[in-house]
Amino acid sequence: MFSRRNHRPKSAELLAAWERLDAGDIPGALRRLRAGAETLPPGEVALVVGRAAGAAGFDDLQKAAAALAAHPEKGRALYDFGYACIERGLPYLAIPALREALRQNPGTRVLFRELVTAYEREGRHREAVEVLTQHESVLADWPDRYLLAFNAIMSGDLRLANRQHALLPDPQDPQWLPTQARQRRMLERAASAAPVSPLDLTDLRGWQFVMGGTVLGTLSPFGFAAGMTGRYAWLQDSHDQCLHGLLRLKTLLDAAEVRPRSVSLLPDRGSQILGLAAAEVLDLPAEPFAPGREDTVVIAYDLNELAGVSEGPEVLGQLFERVPGQVLHEHASSWTDAPVVTADSVTLLHQSVVAPWGEQLRQGDDSDAERAPADDRPAAEIAAEIAGADPTLIEGDDETPADPVDRLTGFVTAIRGSWLQGDRARLISSGPVTSSKFA
Repeated sequence: MFSRRNHRPKSAELLAAWERLDAGDIPGALRRLRAGAETLPPGEVALVVGRAAGAAGFDDLQKAAAALAAHPEKGRALYDFGYACIERGLPYLAIPALREALRQNPGTRVLFRELVTAYEREGRHREAVEVLTQHESVLADWPDRYLLAFNAIMSGDLRLANRQHALLPDPQDPQWLPTQARQRRMLERAASAAPVSPLDLTDLRGWQFVMGGTVLGTLSPFGFAAGMTGRYAWLQDSHDQCLHGLLRLKTLLDAAEVRPRSVSLLPDRGSQILGLAAAEVLDLPAEPFAPGREDTVVIAYDLNELAGVSEGPEVLGQLFERVPGQVLHEHASSWTDAPVVTADSVTLLHQSVVAPWGEQLRQGDDSDAERAPADDRPAAEIAAEIAGADPTLIEGDDETPADPVDRLTGFVTAIRGSWLQGDRARLISSGPVTSSKFA
């Protein structure tokens, strides 16, 4: 469909992406497009996207790209291309096309809804709010005004979110009832956290709680002022860090006056190890996870690792709906690839982590870094070492705020009435607090 001789982009940025396709590097070409997606001509972008889509077997996107390359000024072609990009996980490429289509056809609901969807998937909630606010006179309550309130929350504007949520009538379509309840809980959590947490654009613990009901046990002691704002990028985890996290979990349970009677062990190896250590630290019996068990702490090392074992997807489905007295604790939670269920308690947020029993880097005899083999000892043996580790972590840099345990205690005491409520829906965004991340 795209002739390499007669249909080549003209701009230097797009030619660089074209050359990546010549080399068979589709992801590399799409990364090149991300850098200039906002300013490059949509018709030329479509040439590159169409070729990439053809190589990937995405016939719908290839067809939409061909139509836009042929008629870059047509609103319908812009919309179809934007829609196909969203469907194929490329919302950053959808945004310029949909924005131009909306400029040509102002007030068109299908256009501003798709544009808002693209902004949401890119975590650009403030821009989604701007689009919806500009069209407030034509907003339907469901989904448009709901989306305005939701994106206001996710951009950190609680005043606007509360005002728009108050204008929402109960939905007539029952499919929106869980969504309404979830948003109501978000605003209730915000109200309970506000007296003890600033809920500004650096308040990672406060916003993790507002968005998903998660109490974040620790903040990264490095890189706060350099853009990490409490999250880790790459972390080589340790027994000491695991014990520190379990002691923070114990603090959380005590401050919230939650009294579990057991520790539930999930089936993946990392969760088995950490769960056995948690049973020792919390002085509770350990039992294999069983759906429906009440008054228990379910321990996960990394919920994305659980998804990779045979029974993992079924277990994750059983954890979505809350059981009375059940607390789901995840030690290392990915903030760039959020797990399908959101834990009630998380020790730390990372982009990439190496578990203490994984293939960790170490300094070799010649002073060069080398990868040590994974620790394949029995889970109980490693768990015993975690329980006996030193929870005193090394000091961080001089630019990161301290995070003493009494700050966590005060936070939990204030929010315990709104904790452990509702389902554990997946977080679709990192929310108002941004952090640096590597590609």
